[in-house]
Amino acid sequence: MKDYIETNKALWNARTEVHFDSSFYDNEGFLETLDSLTEIEKDLLGDIKGKRIIHLQCHFGQDSISLAQMGASVTALDFSDNAIKRAIELNKRAGTDVEFILGDVFKARELCKGDFDLVFTSFGVLGWLPDMDAWAGVVKSLLKPDGKLVLAEFHPVVWMFSDDFTHVQYPYSSPEGFREQLEGTYTDQNAPITLESVFWNHGLANVMQALLKKSMVINDFQEYNYSPHNSFQPTVQTGHRRFMIKGMEEKLPMVYSIIAENTNNS
Repeated sequence: MKDYIETNKALWNARTEVHFDSSFYDNEGFLETLDSLTEIEKDLLGDIKGKRIIHLQCHFGQDSISLAQMGASVTALDFSDNAIKRAIELNKRAGTDVEFILGDVFKARELCKGDFDLVFTSFGVLGWLPDMDAWAGVVKSLLKPDGKLVLAEFHPVVWMFSDDFTHVQYPYSSPEGFREQLEGTYTDQNAPITLESVFWNHGLANVMQALLKKSMVINDFQEYNYSPHNSFQPTVQTGHRRFMIKGMEEKLPMVYSIIAENTNNS
């Protein structure tokens, strides 16, 4: 799995070009509101005016720009060349002042200057990373004393299933990575993309224990039985920005969130 970064970078470079012009992301609509964050994320973040935030795995920056629009000073990082290029373009069009940085999450400390009040990362991020202990170390290193991690992520139970949710295909949690040939993307199943991916399934205990081992204190943990993004097949909409797997409504946890505080600066 040593080549996972280059493999996944090729995938996300290709996906970015499809995503940027998609109705799923609706950039023209976004530029009217500068608000892409879900209710889950906003509730977790609270008032961020004047806060210094680093957004890890920012894709092409809609959420980063939204954080800036809420009054935060935002630095955002992603490993996809195309994503950062598009993020800079979108930032200019939005008239916001987000600092976008190209780089791997595990090099964030050396790439990003200063300490932050908040580390923010959300939805479809941790599964691309092989090592939760190393990730938690990066998070802690970026935070001021008493700074916080705000994480909203798809639940590991969701990633156990096949793409069509007809059977369990992967373990709930595994230290081993998985290679998979992917066709299309979640914004367009028929997009002309056929590329390999490398991903990991991280159970909740792995994520939380990694943070606890770095002397982070978990202040809040939540599970949600819906996704605010229509990223899976097949789904049914059960409310505003609420999607569930068809035939499994109310039966699966689909998202979880963690707020963790850096109470020990050692």
